[in-house]
Order: sequence, then C-alpha cells, then structure tokens
Amino acid sequence: MTTNSLSSIVNKISTQPKEISSLQLSSMFGETIKFFGRAGIQVESLNINNAVLRLENNEMVQNHIGGIHAAATALLGESATGFLVGMHVPDDRIPLLKSMNINYIRRADGDLKAIASLTETQMSDIKNTEKGETSVKVVITDSAGNNPVDAEFIWAWIPKKK
Repeated sequence: MTTNSLSSIVNKISTQPKEISSLQLSSMFGETIKFFGRAGIQVESLNINNAVLRLENNEMVQNHIGGIHAAATALLGESATGFLVGMHVPDDRIPLLKSMNINYIRRADGDLKAIASLTETQMSDIKNTEKGETSVKVVITDSAGNNPVDAEFIWAWIPKKK
C-alpha cells in the first residue's frame, strides 16, 4: 500500500498505546492547524479507514445557550473528514475543502463525537486520480447519543504547483 507523509506519521504515532497516540495526534494537528488546537478537539483514533474526533463542551467553544457553537461543530466535522482524506492524498497533491453542507437538526447535549469514513472506491479515487473530489459524510453524535447535526463535506484534491 502506498502511503503519503501524513499517513506515515500517523501510522508511526498509532503504534503507541491509545491514550498516548491520541494525545500525540491531537497535539500534532493542534500545532499545525491553530484553530483546531484552540478549540481543544481531540483525535480519538485515525487510520486509513476512519477518523474519530471528540470535542468537549467547555466554555471556549460554547454558544450563548451553553451548547457547542455551530462553528465549532463545523470545525469538528471538517477536521474528521479532512484528516481522513489527507491520509490518502498523495504528497504531490493538495487537499482542499470545496464545500460543507450542515443541517443543525436539534440542540446538542454535552460533548460531540465525529466519525468519518471512506469507501474503498473513494480511497482508490483519491490516490489514483490526479484531480478530483469526493463527498464525505460524517456522523456527529452528542453525549446523549443523538445526532444533532447532519453533515457532508466535499473534499477536492489538485496537483501541487511546481
């Protein structure tokens, strides 16, 4: 299996015990993507098949009614889908968020968890098509197990300019 720089780093970190790898992945992404780090999103797990990220409902990310802010919820979904797509984009290409479709269905109760996954066809297309796009669904659940958000992120990839 061909890997890119990101997947090589993630695979190496993921050999550590789960608590350590989660902390290291969260820290690595937080250093690289400042908004992710400031929001306090945690990477629970990340591999070539899926991404699981968590966001605690704390004062930093709360809206005026004490729930997780809509923008922080969108960041959680974008991060889960983007990290997963990024695991497959070859190093000579750049992943770009093209659009996000987010429907806020109900008020979230407590913390949020996002789970994103790709099909085998999507993984193959990302790796083998020089320029393209794919729709990545993400399931976002709250502490009560409800789905307060229906979200889909359209990711594109293009060749790097030389």
